[in-house]
Amino acid sequence: MEQLNIKDTSLILEGGTFRTVFTAGILDAFLDHDIMMPYIVGISAGAINACSYVSKQKERTLRVLTDYRHDKRYMGFQNFIKEKSLFGLNFAYDVVPNQLDLFDWETFQSYKGSVQFGVTNAKTGQVEYKNAIEMDKSCTLLRATCAIPVLFPEIKLGDEPYFDGGLADPIPIRKAIADGYTNHVIILTRPKGYRKHTDRQSKFTMKLLSARYPKLVETMRKRVIRYNETIRTIERLEEQGKVFVFRPEHPLQSLEKDVNVMRKSYNLGYKQAIDRMEALKDFLNL
Repeated sequence: MEQLNIKDTSLILEGGTFRTVFTAGILDAFLDHDIMMPYIVGISAGAINACSYVSKQKERTLRVLTDYRHDKRYMGFQNFIKEKSLFGLNFAYDVVPNQLDLFDWETFQSYKGSVQFGVTNAKTGQVEYKNAIEMDKSCTLLRATCAIPVLFPEIKLGDEPYFDGGLADPIPIRKAIADGYTNHVIILTRPKGYRKHTDRQSKFTMKLLSARYPKLVETMRKRVIRYNETIRTIERLEEQGKVFVFRPEHPLQSLEKDVNVMRKSYNLGYKQAIDRMEALKDFLNL
């Protein structure tokens, strides 16, 4: 397989916890058709999918999610006792990739393109992008970009505290544009027409964080506006033929419990990518 065969198009991956199993199906179809993008920017669980794609480990994301979804070491309230997290951080981000379902670090680190993961600085409330290829083998950067407040503790990168990158930049097309890309493949995890609203959980989280991280809370208050503006931008660029967008056809659950539904979501993503493969290759000039 050729390492990179696309020259001028970005790949943008939205997060969404277990909704991104749909993304995994699409990226596995890319691998089956030797489509390797030169520039990838991922947010939250979208970054997890980027790892399996860049390491060329087909079905790894699906396998990990379905094998460990009901393993209390992976996800369960008892993890709050040791790690202040719904997810078992050491288990999910160290034991699984380095002992149980081995991540191909060699292939990942030999990737010739650019992989950027977004994280939100808790002190400034601003998004920062980090070089994923330089990530340590405890996957600290992945922990940071996936760190949903309350469900995760803050994650330190160096001396700075970070949370989920999606808080500040939920769909990072502006980052790709700023880095010089004019054409984009975007994988969303919400169906067409979705618009975000501020829910009770978000209001509760902002109240908890307001004293310690006021700038982060200010960013969180603007998240709905930023998300909906970004979706409108994507829809406009789609009409202009500058983006190629994948979306699930129906709503998916962020914390889906049924592994059979996860597999169906993965298959929907894979099938959508296969069904649209010729159109995608035309867009990519392949």
